Amino acid sequence: MTHRFRIGFVVTAMLCSSSLARPQEPAVKPFDKTALDTTCAPCKDFFQFSNGGWLKRTEIPAAYSSWGSFSELDDRNKKVLHAIVDDAAASPGAPGTNRYKLGLFYATCMDSARAEADGPRPIADELARISGVQTPAEVQAGIARLHAMGVGVGFRFGSQQDFKNSTRVIAVIDQGGLGLPDRDYYTKTDSASVKLRASYQQHVMHTLMLLGDPPSVAEFEAQRILALETALARASLTRVERRNPDSVYHKMTVTELKALAPDIDWSAYLASANLGEVADLNVATPNFLKAADSVIAKTSILDWRSYLRWHLVSDASPWLSSAFVDEDFRFNQLLTGAKELFPRWRRCLDETNAGLGEALGQAYVEKTFTPQVKARALAMVQNLAAALRDRLNAVPWMQPATRTQALAKLDAFTRKIGYPDKWRDYSALEIRQGPFVQNVLAANQFEVRRRLNQIGKPVDRTEWRMTPPTVNAYYSSSLNEIVFPAGILQPPFFNPDADDAINYGGMGAVIGHEMTHGFDDQGRKFDAQGNLKEWWTEADAKQYTGRADLVVTQFDNYIAVDSLRLNGKLTLGENIADLGGLRIAYAALQKAMAGKPRPRPIDGFTPEQRFFLGWAQVWRQENRPETARLRVATDPHSSPKWRINGPLSNLPEFAKAFGCKAGDEMVRADSVRAEIW
Repeated sequence: MTHRFRIGFVVTAMLCSSSLARPQEPAVKPFDKTALDTTCAPCKDFFQFSNGGWLKRTEIPAAYSSWGSFSELDDRNKKVLHAIVDDAAASPGAPGTNRYKLGLFYATCMDSARAEADGPRPIADELARISGVQTPAEVQAGIARLHAMGVGVGFRFGSQQDFKNSTRVIAVIDQGGLGLPDRDYYTKTDSASVKLRASYQQHVMHTLMLLGDPPSVAEFEAQRILALETALARASLTRVERRNPDSVYHKMTVTELKALAPDIDWSAYLASANLGEVADLNVATPNFLKAADSVIAKTSILDWRSYLRWHLVSDASPWLSSAFVDEDFRFNQLLTGAKELFPRWRRCLDETNAGLGEALGQAYVEKTFTPQVKARALAMVQNLAAALRDRLNAVPWMQPATRTQALAKLDAFTRKIGYPDKWRDYSALEIRQGPFVQNVLAANQFEVRRRLNQIGKPVDRTEWRMTPPTVNAYYSSSLNEIVFPAGILQPPFFNPDADDAINYGGMGAVIGHEMTHGFDDQGRKFDAQGNLKEWWTEADAKQYTGRADLVVTQFDNYIAVDSLRLNGKLTLGENIADLGGLRIAYAALQKAMAGKPRPRPIDGFTPEQRFFLGWAQVWRQENRPETARLRVATDPHSSPKWRINGPLSNLPEFAKAFGCKAGDEMVRADSVRAEIW
């Protein structure tokens, strides 16, 4: 299982000019004093105190659903990456090289005139193939064909590291096949959910009309598509249920799979994926698969044709003519609140990063990432690991047997900094002159095939799950590794001009956050080798659960937007990681200052105060109301205000730094104060 530092809109680095020559970027201030709101006491609302000035003067750009430190850094990365792809498109070099493929992929995307002239023709052959489906066997063959193109219909099929044998890769079948962001969008009965489903049905209808379906036919098809997806949604686990790794691990043989879902021809499906003999696989959600099997058996061929056509055109819409693009954006506005579409270069850059991310990342690293930055980041990781070791040795509630295993797990952490040691081989990916949709499907097919080819083989522990320009980080439970791409190792997270306090409050707490994921409510269930295994004593597990329950209750009571509260169970892992990451980074800062003359205050703040201000300014962000609601339903991270105030209100170190007293809003009473690591 992989815990990303941040999700929502996944911030991948993108680009912005036609030449590699760039004006010098203004230096990022180590600390933005103008962002403060000194009319608000830090012990009352630290989010407002540290960022009120910034919030007052900041407007979310029209094309964005949110804006903050992540998006600011992301935009700076875009300028570098845009120059790379523009240059590759202008002079791609020898056919077959990564540079050639990058340039051609991006150039065919930027050919808006061809997209406008083609309309839906680039997917016409696939649409005709679906329209010719006449039998249940052909429905299943259509599902398999779309899966090979990366189109998620019916259910999901792929590969994953075996939770209980972390040395090998196995096949996995999981729930999927929905057009809305989450199963709850289909099952909730409040007025807002009912209204959104009606809008979704209209969106499906309008898109099918763009394919030439008469309005009455498209309306009927949209109704049936929504009904089919609703049946799949009702059988799906919730996001909270999926947080328990035992709930999504059910290993079985192909014979057992066939008995579980007998109406699906698994021999034909596996043959279509060119997998050969499959010894066993993980059926992550057996009840869902039984329901999907029933839906496949009982749903009419006509309805399946409509559903398959819809999902194909929905995935292709952003790269077809403007009528499809605009309709796709119109509905997404209801989910995100964005006011306008990103410019085409931005969308093309995003898709280039998705399809050829490591080829783009390799060029990015060559221009931006130095060995000196990697060495400094690695040194900080080592300091944080030492601080976490101290914490694991000090927690009073952990018994020696569990403590020994925890320390062994920490020592086994793999640490990846900047970029992969081995770059991905794109030689099997063929990029053509267009239309662009065909290149997107080719890139999807390449990635699907690459992942399926891993089944039955040893795990490649050199592989990365984020591209190097990504402004993000992650921890993987199955690999027991922490990963920090080059994209995030920049200001404001890591600033060579900043004092230690600011850097430890920013990048240091990011590192501590990812390390703590190894010991959050999910990560703690995996051992040092990445196997799902019970290594806790019963008493320690009970102690942990009781402490984690305090975190759940705390965040359940926070308002995210309007009257909508956070989901403490959904956000538990990230909240534990924030709390632990801050405590570990603070301890590492104290170690870094030990034995040296005490630094004088800067900007009127002590090192301890600057540490917490560094954290708070990294997490400043404004969300549109629609995005805030979307993230409450789908995002395991808490909203920005509570990522700041929530963990800090549990830390005596914060209260001491700012002189907060019992009864202040930023000080939780001892009876409810959460402390795990």
